[in-house]
Amino acid sequence: MRNYSLEYLFNGEPRTYIFEFKQPQLPVREAAMHLLQLHFGDGENSLIMPTADATPEEILEQAERVGLTQIKVVDQPG
Repeated sequence: MRNYSLEYLFNGEPRTYIFEFKQPQLPVREAAMHLLQLHFGDGENSLIMPTADATPEEILEQAERVGLTQIKVVDQPG
């Protein structure tokens, strides 16, 4: 398992969140999807989530539309 620290702005406010995954890399588009799920994944806001066939660009655009910007993935030594 690897720890990834996601540094990002949520509505202009700096935030950090750590995820643990088995995968050797975490592209920014996947990080954006995880942050969308973290912040908006409940039933009431499910319409905010990108569709299953969304392109990486569409995922990042959707994240930006709802206030998730400047997403940076930092691989934590573990």
